Amino acid sequence: MAIKFQYNKTSLNNLNKQLKMRKNALPTLKNKESALRLEVRKAKEYSEKLIEDLDASLKRYDSLAALWNEFEPGLITITDVDLVTVKVAGVKTPELKDIHYQINDFNAFSKPAWYADGVAILKELSKLGIESEVYKEKARILDFQRKKTTQKVNLYEKVQIPGYQEAIRKIKRYMEDEENLSKAASKIVKSRHAAEEEEEEKNNGR
Repeated sequence: MAIKFQYNKTSLNNLNKQLKMRKNALPTLKNKESALRLEVRKAKEYSEKLIEDLDASLKRYDSLAALWNEFEPGLITITDVDLVTVKVAGVKTPELKDIHYQINDFNAFSKPAWYADGVAILKELSKLGIESEVYKEKARILDFQRKKTTQKVNLYEKVQIPGYQEAIRKIKRYMEDEENLSKAASKIVKSRHAAEEEEEEKNNGR
């Protein structure tokens, strides 16, 4: 990225401000990047753990597989899922608050004893699956923000900060050269003026 500047003090002051701002922001951005990286890993790991718990629960209830056929179709359905927004490392992410079910009425006396337990099991399994998806989405959002933060860190660290430093060096070098030339020119003018005065005094003394 080419830094636009002019060879004057105003431009130098502006570049110094921009450089200072980026140098001050860089540690904060790096801390945010590290925090997001950690939170992404935690969210992914928790999502995977919930899937493992779901698989383990399905295996645990595998012996009841034959009994599921006795369930009436549409006995239990999910009608809504409540999510809340929670900030993680400064990023808004979803979190599961509640799952709403619709359970059709059934006669507990005419149904097997395990029927009510079966409804509770289905609720448990669905909660594990839904929460895993929520954490997967949380990890995706966090990782997107982590990538954006990494890009900004790289932009500051590898492009903008070196660019501003180089521009500042060029202006300082130019201003120093200009000052040296000005001093040299002033010295020449003074010497010439002194020589002219001396010549004039000689002429007046004749």
